[in-house]
Amino acid sequence: MEYIVSARKYRPMTFDTVVGQEALTTTLKNAVKSGKLAHAYLFCGPRGVGKTTCARIFAKAINCQHPTADGEACNECESCQSFIEQRSLNIFELDAASNNSVEHIKTLMEQTRIPPQLGKYKVFIIDEVHMLSTAAFNAFLKTLEEPPAHVIFILATTEKHKILPTILSRCQIYDFERMTIRNTVDHLKNVARQEGITYDEEALAVIAEKADGGMRDALSIFDQAASFCQGNITYEKVIEDLNVLDSENYFQIIDLSINNKVSDVMVLLNTVINKGFDGGLLIQGLAKHVRNVLMAKDPQTLPLLEVSDQQRQRYQEQAKRCPTTFLYQALKQMNQCDINYRQSSNKRLLVELTLIEIAQITQPDEGTDASAGRRPRKLKSLFKQLIQQSQPRKAAPQVAAAKTAVSKEVKQTSTTSQTSQTSNNSSATTSPSIKAANIGFSWGSLRKKPSKINLIPGTVSTPLEQQTDAVFTQEDLELQWMSMCNRMPQEYSGIATRMKNMNPTITEFPQVEVVVDNTLIQQEMENFKGRIIKTLINSLHNESLTLEIRVAEQKNRVRLLTRREQFEALSKENPAVEKLRQEFDLELA
Repeated sequence: MEYIVSARKYRPMTFDTVVGQEALTTTLKNAVKSGKLAHAYLFCGPRGVGKTTCARIFAKAINCQHPTADGEACNECESCQSFIEQRSLNIFELDAASNNSVEHIKTLMEQTRIPPQLGKYKVFIIDEVHMLSTAAFNAFLKTLEEPPAHVIFILATTEKHKILPTILSRCQIYDFERMTIRNTVDHLKNVARQEGITYDEEALAVIAEKADGGMRDALSIFDQAASFCQGNITYEKVIEDLNVLDSENYFQIIDLSINNKVSDVMVLLNTVINKGFDGGLLIQGLAKHVRNVLMAKDPQTLPLLEVSDQQRQRYQEQAKRCPTTFLYQALKQMNQCDINYRQSSNKRLLVELTLIEIAQITQPDEGTDASAGRRPRKLKSLFKQLIQQSQPRKAAPQVAAAKTAVSKEVKQTSTTSQTSQTSNNSSATTSPSIKAANIGFSWGSLRKKPSKINLIPGTVSTPLEQQTDAVFTQEDLELQWMSMCNRMPQEYSGIATRMKNMNPTITEFPQVEVVVDNTLIQQEMENFKGRIIKTLINSLHNESLTLEIRVAEQKNRVRLLTRREQFEALSKENPAVEKLRQEFDLELA
């Protein structure tokens, strides 16, 4: 007995047996039932979703002599039997990939003139119609728009965008959908029962996922798996046969990452790579897995999971253990890894760093304040226990000394405060009281503001922010002047640019003088002179600072040179510059 592959053996013969295209098949049945048929149809969609199959069923139903009440072909009349036995003279099927020239279209046009031998219509099914040349499309236009009354064209294509708009406007367009995993699994179950093959539902789900929405691909993979498994399709054998990465690896990686077990994740990654799987494939699969876990956290998005019922239950269980922020951060990092994977020269290192960062998302930051709202972008310690064991021994003398010094100062401060309060009981109600928060400190504040805490007992330090007569140098003045210009608002960008070219000088400390080119700039700066002085006082910590804005005298004014004049002057001072220009044939832009 001749063996026939499942994709041909179980090809639908009626509209009701077509899987996953209920809306389209209902429309076509209603058209047959009512007799309102268009002269041209266009079926478009991905591969293996039933375009050509529906075209054949539709063509058979159009010429059926005794159609059923719901628009199906009877499969018993002479027209249906001749189509089933592939001897019908009224239904022609052409492959546009091999018949794409103008001569082929002219031959087709001549055949349309002959009326049907049996039935009402001559049906021309043109598959892969996007392969027609532009000249063939143009030759086809007139006949497609006004064909003979007994002719119906059914065009099928996988690439709708390649068809001329003038062709699209002359057809009724039907867009076929991809097969869902649920529809594919149900159809594979039916085929397995008819073939007497035992199966695991998870194994069929893997086949459906591998088919990527194509039923023909799913049936081909099913035949391959059935041959490998010898009639008993199990999950383990399908994984081995199709060389698919087991989803159990993804569940383990996420569980290990939540618990910050970086070493175990690295060992698992090495095992996966040693089995021959690519690191990029692992990242893509893990990203899809994390997306499914995120969808499983909300009952509203749970139907978006195209997996088996058993897998859906596992996703729900893991979603309860995973924080939402962890899933968001993991998806973001894996997306970035996927973008950089092709350009990376060390792909394995990129994958390892990505998995390390994912495994440290839920790990608390070391030495940073979690409430600060900003997390430093750095890899946390992989050997935290070793660092914690070695750190106390090294830092103990320094910390002990700092604690002793601070405690002495706090005791001295509290003793002084108590003495002053005892001697001034009459003014105790008006003088400010000492709060416990004012004398408290933290090691974070000890690092951030060391100038406010005196670690040397017996001395008193005055913070720089509290000084009002600090001494500043010319360099300090120029630095703060430039910093002030950089911080000026956008509406003062013009004057800020001019101020950057000015040179403030200390004439007689703390008097500062600024020389400007003309009275217009002087008047413009006088308008906010007070704000400039206030800014410099706050920056240089000297309240006696004054500012004088003076217009330059005629002899002090220097004409600004153009770029060419600057280059010519530089060339005169250094002839090597001109020689360099000549050697490289440079021109001044």
